[in-house]
Amino acid sequence: MLTLYHSVISPNSRRVWITLLEKGLEFKLVEIKLDGEQFKPEFLAISPFHHVPVLVDDGFNVIESLAILDYIEAKYPIPAMLPLNSQDLAIARMVQLVTVNELNPSLIPLSAEILDLPGGNPEKIAQAKQKVSTVLNLFESLLDEHPFFGSQSLTLADVVAGTVVPWLRRSSIAFSDYPKLNAWVDRLVTRSSWQTTEVPIEVLKARMSARM
Repeated sequence: MLTLYHSVISPNSRRVWITLLEKGLEFKLVEIKLDGEQFKPEFLAISPFHHVPVLVDDGFNVIESLAILDYIEAKYPIPAMLPLNSQDLAIARMVQLVTVNELNPSLIPLSAEILDLPGGNPEKIAQAKQKVSTVLNLFESLLDEHPFFGSQSLTLADVVAGTVVPWLRRSSIAFSDYPKLNAWVDRLVTRSSWQTTEVPIEVLKARMSARM
């Protein structure tokens, strides 16, 4: 059986969890609490950089969330979660990589505003919002007339971006400026996989407060 080692506060973990649910796969879920548990020898044996998520499949350990998603897609191709058309595939990959490389880092300075936590550096928050605006404008253009990125059905790009972008609606960023993206978020958050993996804001706030 597949085993997913994850943390409830990790969007990287959540994207794998959602994909497993969307694929209808049977798996075991093991939570790693990021309070030092990630440094225990038994976890380091499967995750040498002490990061979550990790997917274990019959003794084969896969680290790095994007690699895990590719592994799942290759081994369990139905339902397909990547487009076949070259242009649509490029859109999906762009969304994945821009989310990881550009959008995810912006969540750190914005977390105080999103979770209503004390502190927060006004200059870093302003810089983060500028970066987020660039990303959201790109995503708005990439949706075009499709309900999902490069596809009529859910893709891995939607899963990756969809574990980050919805949280931004809790900030002061005006999502009314991005009508296609706003409608896309509405489509995602009604899916059972998103609702199953959603962390109550109180839990996330408590976990993040303890780490700040």
